Amino acid sequence: MMSSLYDLIRKIQKRPSLYLGKPSVCNLRSCISGYILARRELGISQTDEERQFTEFQTWIQSKFHISSSQSWDKIILFYSEDEHSALDSFFKLFEEFTQSHPLQNERPLVG
Repeated sequence: MMSSLYDLIRKIQKRPSLYLGKPSVCNLRSCISGYILARRELGISQTDEERQFTEFQTWIQSKFHISSSQSWDKIILFYSEDEHSALDSFFKLFEEFTQSHPLQNERPLVG
């Protein structure tokens, strides 16, 4: 069974070289894009995580006050020393993003 997108991102965080070849935020973006493309090609419906992750680009642009159409990996890389530190920054930003954008089924019940 294929991992969920966020499970894959967590696995990459633990062992980036295994999944990406070298620890690189641009390689991570390519890996995530390949994962999403493979699921689409197989006709697998988009998950809540995948739908949520489509908002990550806009969130990064807003966070860094960028209005250009640069991809999220390039924006993070621009504000980092190198590819490796940009990858570390991605994981911190991703954590912040997921905490500020809870999935529908993870929202606390209001009672």
